[in-house]
Amino acid sequence: MLRKWFLIISALFLLMGYTSQSDQLKEQLKSLPHHYSQFDVKMAWDIMRVGDNSVIDGVVQNVRYSNMEGLEVWVMAMDSKGKETSRAVGFVIPHDLRLDELTTFSVKLPMVAPSGTKLVILYKYEGSDGGGGGGRHGMGHGGPGANSWMQSFDFIVP
Repeated sequence: MLRKWFLIISALFLLMGYTSQSDQLKEQLKSLPHHYSQFDVKMAWDIMRVGDNSVIDGVVQNVRYSNMEGLEVWVMAMDSKGKETSRAVGFVIPHDLRLDELTTFSVKLPMVAPSGTKLVILYKYEGSDGGGGGGRHGMGHGGPGANSWMQSFDFIVP
């Protein structure tokens, strides 16, 4: 009897399309409403109001380096004159992101960003294709074989 229930439950998981966390993150990368793609990363996110804050929750994928270390996502809100009015950072976990891996990020901006607000989204990291350096994956902070990179892009809140 127990074996029969095990087989039924196993079949249900197969029919429901049981997916791994990686598959779920890939689906989020496709389905989130806002996207950015560059030579090194793909990102997707949504922005929502939570109390007196704007929260940017998203997914990022390493599409360039054998290893990305210390990935940070910064968000700055700008006024109509281009002056920064608010800033926040999200430190991406896990600390090391291997090629084609995906992970989530979250940045809590300490203000409500109304429609039309210009946000500057900046990401930075150290990338390595292996060799040189001293770190766990052949890459020390700024050492041989490591490439420090920073990139920004604008996003207008819908």
